[in-house]
Amino acid sequence: MINLMHRLAGGRLLAAIAALALSIGGLFAFRSLPVDAFPDPSPSLVQVFTETEGLSPEEVERYVTYPIETAMSGLPKVEEIRSTSNFGLSVINIYFEDGTDVYFARQVVGERLGEAGEAIPEGFGTPKMGPISTGLGIIMYYRLVDETGERSLVELREIADWMIKYPLQSVEGVTEVLSLGGFEKQYQVRLDPDQLTSY
Repeated sequence: MINLMHRLAGGRLLAAIAALALSIGGLFAFRSLPVDAFPDPSPSLVQVFTETEGLSPEEVERYVTYPIETAMSGLPKVEEIRSTSNFGLSVINIYFEDGTDVYFARQVVGERLGEAGEAIPEGFGTPKMGPISTGLGIIMYYRLVDETGERSLVELREIADWMIKYPLQSVEGVTEVLSLGGFEKQYQVRLDPDQLTSY
């Protein structure tokens, strides 16, 4: 009976020591655990855009998207390449392994952009890398409102593009400021074919 009690007391002591060791280990692990209030789940991604004019999606796929995809295949740490071919626009998303430095990814993609550009027929566009962006990249929306009603949508767009955009881009950490809405001011030269023929 006494031997059994000694065994039970020894077991309880071992259980208490194990529980104490686990608690101390858990406390140290909790203190060294990196905690982020807004973790970024976005993959390491580099986008390549090519604008073309007058091409159907099939032609964009054949003459623009496919040569760029071929040039980008085989890059180090690339997991997947996805593309979209629209009227006059080719968008290629190059996904890298998790944890890949985005600047390393952009460097290796940039090295292949020249090769990709040579494979595209002349006049069909020049491939360019998109800005560094993630799922949490859009941090702020702003809106211009003319409460007096004296300014047109063209003037508001000019204010956004020339007076607000550049100071915002000079803020550290801001990669790009996109303007949406309003009307862009354009100067169009419209020729009269009959008058040209007469001259």
